[in-house]
Amino acid sequence: MNDEGATLNFWEQAGYAAGMLGWSVLTNIITVMLIYFYVPPSNADLPVLAPQFAVFGLFSMLSLVLAGGRLLDAVTDPLIAYFSDGSKHPRGRRLPFMRVAILPSVLFAILFFTPVTYQESEANLWWLAFVQAGFYFSLTLYIIPYNALLPELANTPKEKVRLSAWLSFTFVLGIIISSQTPALADWIKGAFQFGTRHGAFQWAIGSLSLLSGFFMVIPLLTLDERRHARGEPATVPLGHALRQTLGNRNFGIFITADFAYFVSLTIISSGMLYFLRVLLGLPEAIGGQVMGAMVVVSLVFYPLVIRVTDIFGKKWPLAIALFMLGLLLFAVFFFGKVPLSPRSQIFGFAILCALPIAFLGILPYAIIADIADADGRRTGQQKEGMFFAVRNFTVKMGQTLGIMTFAILTLFGKDPGNDWGIRLAGLFGAVLCILAALLFTRFREQEGSRQ
Repeated sequence: MNDEGATLNFWEQAGYAAGMLGWSVLTNIITVMLIYFYVPPSNADLPVLAPQFAVFGLFSMLSLVLAGGRLLDAVTDPLIAYFSDGSKHPRGRRLPFMRVAILPSVLFAILFFTPVTYQESEANLWWLAFVQAGFYFSLTLYIIPYNALLPELANTPKEKVRLSAWLSFTFVLGIIISSQTPALADWIKGAFQFGTRHGAFQWAIGSLSLLSGFFMVIPLLTLDERRHARGEPATVPLGHALRQTLGNRNFGIFITADFAYFVSLTIISSGMLYFLRVLLGLPEAIGGQVMGAMVVVSLVFYPLVIRVTDIFGKKWPLAIALFMLGLLLFAVFFFGKVPLSPRSQIFGFAILCALPIAFLGILPYAIIADIADADGRRTGQQKEGMFFAVRNFTVKMGQTLGIMTFAILTLFGKDPGNDWGIRLAGLFGAVLCILAALLFTRFREQEGSRQ
């Protein structure tokens, strides 16, 4: 491999970013739909499929199953990163892993929403435990090598920010596509006369999962890792590589703040259909329009993000964005209680969130690429995969804790007239974002990490 990879042209950048679009759709379908599919509110015209009794008076069975599935990731994430970092495959360190991950990722995503029985049963929980283990292992096999390509494909800090902007755009585009699931399900139900909403949801999710697999293939067709990527296989032993990664002070601060942010984001994402249906009395299909409005407005701010980081670096813009988002999330608690129409409340909330979301979508990828580059120069070992593996694991743990937290909160009220648990979700999300902002103020920005 070359020390400096060939600079990506527009279409190669778009091709690389298409992979993010694919796995964003898959992960966000799980985030948005899983709890709603298995434990819907009473006015959703869907039967409950998972038992709702609490363990130790607090944890729902569904939340414990979702948490248990992440134990496997503690082993698989660093192992996949280690083998990818050290790979001497003639076609590169990353793309061969991604190739074998696509089909099982799509298959297990579909199986998530194919329960054993269409009534409340513990068998559905056991099925979820099996399926999520297969899904997250398969998707990790794609995501970790994929993310590790970023610092190898971008030769300068400015290129990292621009490529990160591509990834941010396709990630939020994936959120938009996945949030169309209820609208697509309603269209399928009407067009093909499905007898149940569950069946319509399954066809909608299956169609979007297949579409995501198509997008995940595109980087394999547009990138030549031997020409575009720079870097050499790492030779450091697994344990030593993991200790070096976890011992990086800046990285520790980053992933802790990042973890808190993803817990907050997942709580809000998991609750979105409940906010619409229960707190605001709106149909679920509005969710796609809400996410679309937020993304379109956030795109307007992308040039501002690049300009601001040119001048001020990445630390303070990210910390301020976290704090702003935290303040905005307090509004969720008051949905349906202010003298504005329900549509004005939800669309106003989405538009105001667009600015911090633009910064939070772009900067984390560039920051972790800077950290991995600096560590490689200091240690002489390029362990991009290990850094992104640890980050991937903490993100998935944050998403799991977010889903768990929301599942627990539903025990305190998830239906019209009994909505206290859903309202608390906004408060939890707000506090976590503000704590993440305060923690990130301790981050030490690398010299030379500005454009």
